[in-house]
Amino acid sequence: MITDRLARALDDRLRLSPITRRALVKVFPDHWSFMLGEIALYSFIALILTGVYLTFFFDASSADRVYRGAYAPLDGATTSAAYASTVRLSWDVRAGLLIRQTHHWAALVFVAAIVLHLARIFFTGAFRKPRELNWLIGVTMLTLALANGFTGYSLPDDLLSGLGLRIITSVVESIPLVGAWLVSLALGGEFPSDEMIPRMFVAHVLLVPAVLVALVSLHMGILVRQKHSQFPGPGRTEHNVVGSRLWPSYTLRTLALFAWVLAVLFALGGLIQINPVWLYGPFEPAQSTAPAQPDWYVAWGDGALRLFPPLEFRVAGHLVPAPFFPGVVLGGLTFLVLYAWPFVERLLTGDRRQHHLLDRPRDHPVRMGIGVAALTFYAVLTVAAGDDIIARLLRVPIYDLLSVFQVLVLVLPILAGALAFLTARALHRGGAAGVGELTRADLRRAAHRSPHPPEGEGEPETPALDRPGERIELWPEGDLWHWRYRDEARHLVIGGNRALRSEEEAISASRLAYPGVDRVVVPGPPPAPPPGPIRAALRRWGRAAAIGSLLLAALVEKRRERRERERLDGPTPPEPAEEATTGNGRT
Repeated sequence: MITDRLARALDDRLRLSPITRRALVKVFPDHWSFMLGEIALYSFIALILTGVYLTFFFDASSADRVYRGAYAPLDGATTSAAYASTVRLSWDVRAGLLIRQTHHWAALVFVAAIVLHLARIFFTGAFRKPRELNWLIGVTMLTLALANGFTGYSLPDDLLSGLGLRIITSVVESIPLVGAWLVSLALGGEFPSDEMIPRMFVAHVLLVPAVLVALVSLHMGILVRQKHSQFPGPGRTEHNVVGSRLWPSYTLRTLALFAWVLAVLFALGGLIQINPVWLYGPFEPAQSTAPAQPDWYVAWGDGALRLFPPLEFRVAGHLVPAPFFPGVVLGGLTFLVLYAWPFVERLLTGDRRQHHLLDRPRDHPVRMGIGVAALTFYAVLTVAAGDDIIARLLRVPIYDLLSVFQVLVLVLPILAGALAFLTARALHRGGAAGVGELTRADLRRAAHRSPHPPEGEGEPETPALDRPGERIELWPEGDLWHWRYRDEARHLVIGGNRALRSEEEAISASRLAYPGVDRVVVPGPPPAPPPGPIRAALRRWGRAAAIGSLLLAALVEKRRERRERERLDGPTPPEPAEEATTGNGRT
């Protein structure tokens, strides 16, 4: 009762019911891959909740503090306030270690979900018009997530994070002319400075999260404003969305996912140890720790620094040190390509149409090959960041292992990209439903440059044996082509929503809507037969009766209006009679 009154009171003042009604009936697709973005959102919420708890106990200061607490090896030791408060959080604050480790795991899952979400968008073409802005927002959120994760990783001021901060400082200083100035601006002086931990703390808990919240809100607003993309399938077109409504089915499902994400993150934080800073010790500029590996989302940069040869040269008297190319150039090119990809692909393909149906990865072999090659390249760099651990486990010289990784980082992406390209082309040209059904002949045809099938393979298509009764029927009608989907088993016929200019466009549209269904060219629907004499006579009599009924109704209406007007004006009074007079004046 109270809730209903409150809702009515708010609606009377804010008029929210029309907006709420439209929002609750919005349809969301049911495919599992759309949940990757929600996992990123819920991990971000977990980061905010656990981060607020941690700020109550963390001391963001480089000043000296004497640790007094339950961790005996450090009891009485003088460290920085940041390190001492982190150890106290882990050993002396109730649920502090659980919240701290959950916060760290949530950061790892947050970045992983963003990367997987961007990969899904890339391979399915969801970045195309009209969603280029959301792609740019997503890449920006990935950049900010990497930056915020690194600053949070460096805040405890332990030996491992201090070593990573020293590496990234050296990378920034390798930028000619402005590198040292940027480091001094960010850290408030030369590394290590007394201002670096307070500045990183402000950026980590205030600046970057505020921008992320704004970008997430903008991202969700654009998603709600635009039509949601969906995978092709029966009944799905460029002009509709097939799935579940926001209320109640989609809301219940996404709340369940939220609960699962929180449960998994807290289970990881409570059961799996991560970043035990009390084992690393406080940061000392003159010391280093080995083996030393950063979190996975920046490990590819560490791997690039390890594998790139020590190439240095001078330009106009200014030294360009070795970390510049693997650290600055590679990272800059990576995000520059990500930002520019939607516009580069549109320029190369000439496709400026709006797309609401997603691509299957097999439908764009070039995009598939480039994406797999790039992922393989960065995966090799990430593994190479742990070369010292791998060398110790395998008991091989680390320099021999570095040589192997230097070859793999150049060769493996090319091989993986070529294999993905051929596989996608074979699936696209052939009739195989999956990779497991590909044959050697399909791969040979995929390696052929000509898009036309070899001789003997151009016969009219017939329904596939594994999908009996299903087919796409195409037919010409003048200069235009039409298509329809037919399922004989279910007695179902669904026509295309518009005519197309060529047979190729009709085939492409039908393939997007109904992938894996064979196509046949049919004569098309026969024209309607001419009416017989009886039907023609009935039509004439019907038209005459309709016209007569309209005329009669008009006459009746006119007569009714005249009677109504007479009733309102009243009866007409009689005229007075004339009087007759005589000569004497009497009547």
